[in-house]
Amino acid sequence: MRMVTAIIKPSRIDEVLNAMSGIGVQGLTVTEVKGYGRQKGQTGVYRGAEYVVQLVPKVRVDVACDDAIADKVAETIANAAKTGKIGDGKIFVSDLQSAIRIRTGETGAEAIAG
Repeated sequence: MRMVTAIIKPSRIDEVLNAMSGIGVQGLTVTEVKGYGRQKGQTGVYRGAEYVVQLVPKVRVDVACDDAIADKVAETIANAAKTGKIGDGKIFVSDLQSAIRIRTGETGAEAIAG
């Protein structure tokens, strides 16, 4: 099993959710987060005064999936989230040791399947 974690722009979440439905992913978790990378924050103007926001709002998408589709999930997220501009985000794929469905007690791949 794998955990695919993507940090993306909030404006791209609808495209990512639609793309995940399109490839049959049935479950994912979305979290609002803040961070910075190469952007080092953003500058804005409020009532004529310039200010700096060091932590940029982002969205974290976590998808627990089978090894066989992890690359497809990551590629689909990348294609749906890409704008071609700085700040598009990152995708991390890591091994998932175990999973347990609380309601039924199923473990492993059965716990994350449909």
